[in-house]
Amino acid sequence: MQGEKHATAQADLLLLLVALIWGFGFVAQRVGMDHLGPYAFNGIRFILGGLCLLPLALGRSSVPLAPKQQQIPLAKAGLLAGVVLFIAATLQQVGLQYTTAGKAGFITGLYVVLVPMIGLFFRQRTNAGTWIGAAAAAVGLYLLSVTQDFRLEPGDLLELIGAIFWAGHVLALSWLSPRTVPVRLAMVQFFVCGALSLLTAVFLETITLQAIRDAAVPIFYGGVCSVGAGYTLQVVVQRKAHPSHAAILLSLESPFAALGGWLLLGEMLSGRALTGCGLMLAGMLLSQLWPMLTARGQQV
Repeated sequence: MQGEKHATAQADLLLLLVALIWGFGFVAQRVGMDHLGPYAFNGIRFILGGLCLLPLALGRSSVPLAPKQQQIPLAKAGLLAGVVLFIAATLQQVGLQYTTAGKAGFITGLYVVLVPMIGLFFRQRTNAGTWIGAAAAAVGLYLLSVTQDFRLEPGDLLELIGAIFWAGHVLALSWLSPRTVPVRLAMVQFFVCGALSLLTAVFLETITLQAIRDAAVPIFYGGVCSVGAGYTLQVVVQRKAHPSHAAILLSLESPFAALGGWLLLGEMLSGRALTGCGLMLAGMLLSQLWPMLTARGQQV
């Protein structure tokens, strides 16, 4: 019993670390664009993230796969996931040029609510918690991002569209992962996203060796920490973590993004914006935890 509690506490701490890494990653993404364009920055960091997963991907996988007739070739699965990831990451990175790290973190986090809503188009059932959470998140988004003249800020709009693609990426991975080796799928999608980003950067941006050197620290954090270490920790730890703990702790990515923006970039949020952030976080958590809350109510 004591050993089980220790394992749970250890998993919770590691998930908290993942949320911290991802939250502060928004700061690294903003700082990196002081030296590089959004496409070049994304290209280099995703290639670096893919290289971090190479040792794990080359090892033997013990994860059970779908029957052979349902399996999908790794190249095909990685290409599909990588293209969706490229669109989502591009919208997020370009949007960060026109909004704060904190706001980007909260708006991106809306994918948690959007996943079950988009799943309705694929005949996936949802629950009342999703709709209540979506309503709370929508009100929160209004308070956070809509100006007095009822206009959504351009950067926030890009982040919102990006959140839709992040949700699509989650749904794509949930379908593809059982049909191929998950770690190898992650590595290939990172390489695809990185290659598409660099190819776009060649045509739209100016890339110099000095700029890459100047952005070395944000690139390292964005590639090795956010992409490589963050993904690896999530995959390993969530197998042992309690689902409700994982939902709560990973949702803290958004507050950590706001904290990082305040501590490192001097970003400030108004009282109205903070209220919006609180409602959005509540909506995200409710969407995730509703099945567990209703199950407990039925048991009582």
